[in-house]
Amino acid sequence: MRIQLTAALLLLTVGVFAQENYLSVDADFLTRGEIRYGGLPSTEEGKDYACFVLERTLLGINYDKKNLSAKLTGQHSGTWGSSEGGVFNVYEAWVRMSSPKGFFTKIGRQNLSYDDQRIFGSDDWAMTARSHDVLLLGYEGHNQKVHLLGAFNQNVENLSGGTYYSGGVQPYKDLQALWYHLDVPKINLGASLLLMNVGMQGGEKGKEDEKTWHQQMAGTHLAWKPGKWTAEAAYYRQMGHSEEGLPIQAWMASGKVSYSPDQHWSFYSGYDYLSGDEGFATPEDGHIGMTRHEVLKGFSSLYGSHHKFYGAMDFFYVTTYVAGFSPGLQNLFAGGTWKPGERWTVDASYHFLATASTLQNADKPLGHEVELSSSYRITKEAKLSLGFTYMKGTDTMVVLKKTTEKGQLSWGWIMFTVTPKFFSGRW
Repeated sequence: MRIQLTAALLLLTVGVFAQENYLSVDADFLTRGEIRYGGLPSTEEGKDYACFVLERTLLGINYDKKNLSAKLTGQHSGTWGSSEGGVFNVYEAWVRMSSPKGFFTKIGRQNLSYDDQRIFGSDDWAMTARSHDVLLLGYEGHNQKVHLLGAFNQNVENLSGGTYYSGGVQPYKDLQALWYHLDVPKINLGASLLLMNVGMQGGEKGKEDEKTWHQQMAGTHLAWKPGKWTAEAAYYRQMGHSEEGLPIQAWMASGKVSYSPDQHWSFYSGYDYLSGDEGFATPEDGHIGMTRHEVLKGFSSLYGSHHKFYGAMDFFYVTTYVAGFSPGLQNLFAGGTWKPGERWTVDASYHFLATASTLQNADKPLGHEVELSSSYRITKEAKLSLGFTYMKGTDTMVVLKKTTEKGQLSWGWIMFTVTPKFFSGRW
């Protein structure tokens, strides 16, 4: 009996060690068709509409064992029918080593997503998902998380010719960041602190004005969930200098309250304020209209998931304004989500949009935006989504964006996403 028990324990032990390694291969196929009437600035009279189909494919290999994991993901994105062939690159290529006490090191190309993704986010809506080449040192345990990030970017042609960096995969020369998160389970409170230093290459290579200018950001994000309510708040402040050497004095604040009376309904409302440049003016057609700025006060949300905030039409923090400066933004919104079943979700929201700065030649209000969207989970791996957005813009919108539309903007889309797992196994 003792011999049989010993043999059984031996087989069990061997079986456990035999499944120490885990490997999987998965993919993410995203296809989205869009039709726009306005929604982006048009420079050709009568050409204020567009219709196209975009695609993005991610192919990933995941490896995991005790205290060691790694991931490699290739990415291709393009437009149906385009002769340019789209873009192929490496989205993720990282390895992570961890200790039983919660400390870990993660190095390589990786996605950075923190809190509500306002500053660091995956931006999964975009056809080229964002990632960073960084060294991450961290600790996670006892309701606390600490991440320390460091990055230094370089062009391959400058490996023996200085440190000038321009036109690379990342928009910055170097980056250092500290993120700290604390959970208080007794009151369902989560609080985060983010400190960041970003170096941007300015001037021209080999010239006297070649220099790395650094800007800093400090801020916090809070999330409190008492019962059926959820309250979120965020505040960030930007300092330092831009890549042109101008001092930065910018800030943003946001608040959002949600209420879910049951599993089928959820209602939300909130307000975003992003500071803008003072003395903002836009020239009339045929005029240069330059405005001298000695301080930048337009807040930049840097590497966040922009599509998630400030209106689904992406009219304010994806496309730029005339002359490059920003009058800031105020976004007052309210909406609701209905889930009639486990697979189906319907969302409707309203946004009132206005500039934060007082304009020299226009009023602050930008317009009213109504958004409708729905998604249906066909299977565990497949989801169908669609949406429609309408915006009634003001004369200020026409002045700021130099659009040929008369304030009537609409945009519709339909998207099909499939995330199959081709292989998974243990040994």
